[in-house]
Amino acid sequence: MNIAQLTDFLLYCTLINYVILLIWFFAFIFAKSAIKKLHTQWFKLSDQNFDAIHYSAMAVYKIGILLLNLVPLIALKLL
Repeated sequence: MNIAQLTDFLLYCTLINYVILLIWFFAFIFAKSAIKKLHTQWFKLSDQNFDAIHYSAMAVYKIGILLLNLVPLIALKLL
């Protein structure tokens, strides 16, 4: 795999992961009650805990995208 292929691969990974993050965010915004209802069938969660868990998980996912996809992509572009 050469640098051009690896750069394209990381670009597509970054785009796909950001689309997943946006879908998750919009589902959380527009279908929060349905998601909460599903999760409270399995776990006892207050509204505050539910929000904190999802926002924290979204933040960790975003940091993972930045560190594992975007930073290597930028480094390869600078080569």
